Amino acid sequence: MNATVLTTLAATGFTVAFFHAAIPTHWLPFVLVARARGWSHAKTLLVAAFAGVGHVVLTGLLGLVIAWFGFQLDERAGQLFPWIAGGILLLIGLFYFWRQGRGGGVLHHHVLGANHHPSEHCGHEGDHSHWDEELKDSRLTKAKAGDWAAISGLFVMLTLSPCEGFLPVYLSGVQFGWTGFVVLSLILAVGTLAGMMLFTWLTLVGMKNLPVRRFERYEAGMLGGIFCVLGVLVIAFERV
Repeated sequence: MNATVLTTLAATGFTVAFFHAAIPTHWLPFVLVARARGWSHAKTLLVAAFAGVGHVVLTGLLGLVIAWFGFQLDERAGQLFPWIAGGILLLIGLFYFWRQGRGGGVLHHHVLGANHHPSEHCGHEGDHSHWDEELKDSRLTKAKAGDWAAISGLFVMLTLSPCEGFLPVYLSGVQFGWTGFVVLSLILAVGTLAGMMLFTWLTLVGMKNLPVRRFERYEAGMLGGIFCVLGVLVIAFERV
């Protein structure tokens, strides 16, 4: 295992983090709330970054648990660990493919205070996301609720919905010890915040034709492919 392998894992982790952040759950609620409340572009991006940091921190804490578990497993399994880790990643990839096949492309994160009716959001007509309806009658878009209430709601919504897609990536970096954990955590932060800021800004400046439905619909399938490839790489790199 060498720096080239760690670079490959880091690049894979960045891909997972960035494209997960491209899912509308990470930027569209901020844009819709900002438009309803008359926020400036700068304030909207600041609120999105604030919530993104909470999202990254909680994901990193869960990743810490996974890394610690991986260290214990690596210590006991020895040379079998790459096969075990690679096998787990392949199983996770197959699970995402199964979820995609059942129509579960993305797990929706619901805003606190929204009047959610599952039957209303089972489909996505045109280029619209379920967020358009979910936030329509939310207290976060109402003038009577202060800005801090709206900011807190958005922060809690995103923070309590960690990036589940990145967690298996931590397992792939176990053989690099704490260095691998730190590198992957930095990659998580950079990829997530870069994706959130980019798509929030593009929407704010008028890019209305972003492929919302495609990202929402095929997230699980994309993650399935990434984790299957990552599982094969973990096993293959050990054999080199």
